[in-house]
Amino acid sequence: MTIKVGVIGGGQLARMMIGPAIELGLDLRVLAETTDSSARDRATAVGDFRDLDTVVRFAQDVDVITFDHEHMPADILVALEKTGVAVRPSSAALAVAHDKIVMRRILDELGHPVPVWAVAESVTDVTGFLEAHGGRIIAKLPRGGYDGKGVAVVTDASQVTEWLDRGPVLLEEAVDFSRELAQLVARRPSGETVVWPAVETTQANGVCAEVILPAPTDDGRLIDVAAELGRQIANDLNVTGVLAVELFETADGRLLVNELAMRPHNSGHVTIEGSVTAQFEQHLRAICDMPLGSTDSRHPWAVMVNVFGAMDLGRYSRLTQYGDVKLHNYGKEPRAGRKVGHVTATGTVAADTASRARAVAEIFHTDI
Repeated sequence: MTIKVGVIGGGQLARMMIGPAIELGLDLRVLAETTDSSARDRATAVGDFRDLDTVVRFAQDVDVITFDHEHMPADILVALEKTGVAVRPSSAALAVAHDKIVMRRILDELGHPVPVWAVAESVTDVTGFLEAHGGRIIAKLPRGGYDGKGVAVVTDASQVTEWLDRGPVLLEEAVDFSRELAQLVARRPSGETVVWPAVETTQANGVCAEVILPAPTDDGRLIDVAAELGRQIANDLNVTGVLAVELFETADGRLLVNELAMRPHNSGHVTIEGSVTAQFEQHLRAICDMPLGSTDSRHPWAVMVNVFGAMDLGRYSRLTQYGDVKLHNYGKEPRAGRKVGHVTATGTVAADTASRARAVAEIFHTDI
């Protein structure tokens, strides 16, 4: 019997599940926000994911529900589960990713390493935290922030008064990190868990711009520590599907958990060409409770570079010397700062691989 998979959200993550779903023999269906969503080719329904009736109608015709984003209202997730459809990841797991204050509290309680943090409900709280942490801290909205949105570097409490008017704000120390990493994990309902090698990520204006697989290091211990941390978090939170654990590597070699995402993640796009089993196939395997695939790397190095704003697809003729670099177009309308696609290069030398990926990204990028 063909398994029917429903994806709520029609963005590029849903789009990139289409090919693997076909290969696995799954019937992939998408609840898209608009008729021009990235995953419009599999949009069997178009509507508001915040409307309970719309979501329940969509779920009636599928065996398992998963997500293109983490913005689902908690009450709708719980209502979905009450209908009997498998929701993966579950509402309980997603509750941790939905709210950054909840995330910090639970990770702290579980003993996982996180930045020093506090909850601010007043300007006085912010001022006190600033004084205790050198006059420079990070403030985050608990809900709704992504790709650098809802995050601010704060040196004066007046910078977050507008946020405080809307509710509590998460405060964190400004971590002195040497670089950012991401650890991807996949877990199925039976508890089988696999990890990819940790990747190094580079941000531009708070948004992931480049990813290197594996994270360059002279110390294999770092890769092992990141992998074990990812496994522990996935098991502690009973995650089903792909989990991305965004990490800070500090100047003294420690790892701190920055963010969690319970879905395929931008840092994992590099696995499409870089790994035996890409994150999108693995996510589908996991939520359908299939045996998980190998996460071994197919090449010594793989580098992904995002393309922002607009992409000129009429420039393929310039790729004569880059025939092994792969382009992924998200089918999105151009917009300043918007991720509209990515390119991935693979190779045997890290610097050369990164150079080729950047060159092709620059070829296709065009200003709006």
